[in-house]
Order: sequence, then C-alpha cells, then structure tokens
Amino acid sequence: MDRTTAELLKMGALLDEQLRLDVDRTVRHALEALGVEHERPAIGAFLAHLPEEARGDVPVWLVAGDHGLLVEAFFVRRPEEHRETVYGLLLARNARTAVVHFALDELGDVYLTGTLPLRAVDEQLVDRALGQVLTHVSEAFTDCVELGFAGALSEERATWTADGAGRRPSGPRTVETPPADRWR
Repeated sequence: MDRTTAELLKMGALLDEQLRLDVDRTVRHALEALGVEHERPAIGAFLAHLPEEARGDVPVWLVAGDHGLLVEAFFVRRPEEHRETVYGLLLARNARTAVVHFALDELGDVYLTGTLPLRAVDEQLVDRALGQVLTHVSEAFTDCVELGFAGALSEERATWTADGAGRRPSGPRTVETPPADRWR
C-alpha cells in the first residue's frame, strides 16, 4: 500500500494533535492534584499561579507546542544597576538547572523558561518544572532585586523613614512591595 506525502503528513498531524490533547489532560490533572490555581485559555495552554513569599503570585505559562511543552515565568525586569553582576549570578545558576533556566528577552528582562518533550510530559515532570520555578524564585529573586534595584530601594526606604513609617506600609506582596520584614 503506497501512501502519498500528503496522507503521511495528515496522519502525523492527527498523531501530533492527539499527543497535544494527552498533554493537555496530563497538565490539567497535575495542576489539580497539586492544588495549583490555574486558568486554561485554550487547549494545551495553562497559566498556573504559584504562591511565593517574596514575590506573591508567580504566574507560570505551560503551553503545548508542536514538539514540546513550554514552561515560562517572568522573573524580574531588566536590572537598573549592577546588570552584569545580576546576569552573571543567574547564568551561574543555569549550570545547576535541569528543567528550567534563566533567559533574557530583547529588553533585558529575565524569565525562567524550559521546553519539555511532549512525549516525556507526565504529572511528575510538571510538578518538577513548577518546583524548579519556585525554587529559583525563592532562592534568587530577593538578591537580584536588591542588587539590580539598590538605588530605588534605598530611596524608597529613605522616604518611608522620613515619613515616620519606619518600615514599609502593609499591603499586597508584589515585585514593587516586597515582604515587610525586609524593611526593618
């Protein structure tokens, strides 16, 4: 039985689509089993919201492509100062990563990103990828912010002290408002 190239391509596309559906189901089950809040804007596309003490919510994209599951999380915007040192620290961390790594976009903003082969995606690998994102954020975020935005943080601390606050006002924990304990 002779098959044409078009028939083979169609069969491959159907297999790829079924694989993406399987990955969609696997990621959904993994997120639910982990108790991770998430959105699913499209089949094979998830936005997971990981809680993290220093940063608050860490949004992580999990998107099934043609050959891999993209894992991507924004880490920090382009450092205003000590840029080379911040980037160097993150590059050194890349040597110890397996699933996700630090990368820069065209503006110099830093992301955690990785691509997992679709055929390898299972609930344990999704858990491992999300765990590595949280580990890197927990271990490196505060140091990168304090080094890369030292001047702005110093000015903000001086303003709070001059206002008699003594420490940062309470409020939601975001990139702009780190945990109160940092400002004592």
